[in-house]
Amino acid sequence: MSLETTPLGRERAGLDSCVHCGFCLPACPTYLALEDENDSPRGRLVLMGALLDGTVERDDPVVREHLDKCLGCRGCETACPSGVPYGRLLEAARETITVDRPLPLVARVVLAVFARPVLLRPALAFARAARALGLPAIAVHLLPRRLAMPFAMLASTGRAKAGTDLSDSRAAASHPPPGAHRGTASLLTGCVMEGLFTGVNRATERVLAVNGWRMRAAAGQTCCGALHAHAGDADTARALARRNIAAFEAGGADVVVMNSAGCGAMCKEYGHLLAGDPAWAPRAAAFAARVRDVHELLAEAGPRPTSGAGGVRVAYDAPCHLQHAQRVVAPAQAVLGALRHVELVALADSDQCCGSAGIFNLVQPDVAERVLAPKLARIAESGAEVVATGNPGCLMQIGGGLVLDGRRVVTRHPVELLDEGYARGLGPG
Repeated sequence: MSLETTPLGRERAGLDSCVHCGFCLPACPTYLALEDENDSPRGRLVLMGALLDGTVERDDPVVREHLDKCLGCRGCETACPSGVPYGRLLEAARETITVDRPLPLVARVVLAVFARPVLLRPALAFARAARALGLPAIAVHLLPRRLAMPFAMLASTGRAKAGTDLSDSRAAASHPPPGAHRGTASLLTGCVMEGLFTGVNRATERVLAVNGWRMRAAAGQTCCGALHAHAGDADTARALARRNIAAFEAGGADVVVMNSAGCGAMCKEYGHLLAGDPAWAPRAAAFAARVRDVHELLAEAGPRPTSGAGGVRVAYDAPCHLQHAQRVVAPAQAVLGALRHVELVALADSDQCCGSAGIFNLVQPDVAERVLAPKLARIAESGAEVVATGNPGCLMQIGGGLVLDGRRVVTRHPVELLDEGYARGLGPG
């Protein structure tokens, strides 16, 4: 059976651009962890080519095994001299083989919940209640490490300020200087962000206001669809994308701002996701052009620096979907540079994936832990008290690992640190 008309077949040009040079190998966390060429970008591209050529069938369990072990971090794209669109190829391949080999049950359940607010809201409410009662922290001590990790991740979201001297106050405050109005922005509040990191969303709104942006609500928004697209459930991802496009069109803001790297990467791809839908393709492209990561908006404004000098030691870990997928690097550095009330310390291999990758750490826990291990080692070497990163999955994956290791190091979003600095006062510049 020819696969030329499948999602993977339509991406053949991108597949053919690979020259098999191997520059992607040291940039691939699963290749480094598993030392198997089949679990490298080059190896997976060979498998995709074999699918299209008919050398292997799309119901071959070996193909699914190696594609499923990919984090989709897209670090290989940054390293690739030929510009291979690996992320698109991976999603297309997964969508193609899912026809004959359905996703694992755990993945199907999680994706179903995230696609339906009627299920997601009570699930997140239950998680918040369990966190408030301290149940995840108890489970961490009772369960073996592999089973304890999801509970450690949830526990980490409730210990953000433990062991730090960062202010608990808020930037209620600082008003932008006269004439600093930069436009209007609507925030994608997100699923996990609003459910478990509500404070980050409110901090994002305050920090943007301090830097001249006027916030507008966008009623009717929903999950961005990243989890579904990455898993090969493109139909659900498209349905969610249409709802978001309509919601933010109605909101009327100049820009759509993201404080989750994974969501931002997905929303910037809406034009590609809906390219085959004549009714929505132009609207999707227009929407994607308005999407900006919060670091990008803040960098345009400077951002305004905090006052003070030194303080708690903070290391920055770059989210893969910010650095590799969106190629947002300098703006993140600009935000870090504005944190004058903390001491920034270097984190070796900060461009390497932490092993979160959406629901990867739930469906591939063993691989995720092997990928996380060197990240935790580098954090220990850095002497950091806080690890700053701009993605909920990374906050929880790294945070969960720190909980399991009994470390007092906590994870924070960079805008939280900026917000707390503003509460102490604005610096010169």
